[in-house]
Amino acid sequence: MKTPAILIVEDDRGLLTGLKDNLEIEGYRVLTAGTAKEGRDQALAHRPDLILLDVMLPDGDGISLCRQLRRHGLRQPIIMLTARGEEHDKLLGFEVGADDYVVKPFSLRELLARIHARLRVLESPPTGGIMVGVAMVDFERHTLMRNHQPLEISAKELELLRYLTEHRGQVVSRDDLLNHVWGHQGEITTRTIDNFIVRLRKKIEPDPANPLYLITVYGSGYKLVEQSAATISHTL
Repeated sequence: MKTPAILIVEDDRGLLTGLKDNLEIEGYRVLTAGTAKEGRDQALAHRPDLILLDVMLPDGDGISLCRQLRRHGLRQPIIMLTARGEEHDKLLGFEVGADDYVVKPFSLRELLARIHARLRVLESPPTGGIMVGVAMVDFERHTLMRNHQPLEISAKELELLRYLTEHRGQVVSRDDLLNHVWGHQGEITTRTIDNFIVRLRKKIEPDPANPLYLITVYGSGYKLVEQSAATISHTL
């Protein structure tokens, strides 16, 4: 089995060295970069299995770099490392395609757990695309097609859609979504869920203002209904 490669993009030399040493002890192959340009070049040249990306870099920022890498077709997990903890900063990272967000100072155990969780997803066998609303979603290839045209979808939007799909037909509370999709991150609020639901509806609903597939169950949460049920409802 191939040894997973992790790219660390971090300008703090002490933190970079410490992370590199500990990840190598864990058995990972480690690449490093100290600037946004070096990180971009390393990521596109080597396509590592996971990227640890600092938000503040001397020649740019990790948010912009994350956006660039996604636009270049890099779908491997990206975990943002930052001293910022406000909700809007995290939301911005998720919107440009980050998979997770770790606020400094963080414990090594927490970071390793998040890395292991992301790499386990990559090891899952591909399942092919499935219909969700009027869109075809392939979770393994990180793609969403509508009318045979690809639409951009962020990693966190995809993770939210995956969870709803796994619980299709069930009412899922906002707290459940916060716990399972955002992982008990205290700065993320239920308003975050509502914002992401609005974005998903624009991708999977024929009329986002009058959803057929991803519906609100008032006082309880959200439900992704079965395709057949939504079709019947639409024809009545």
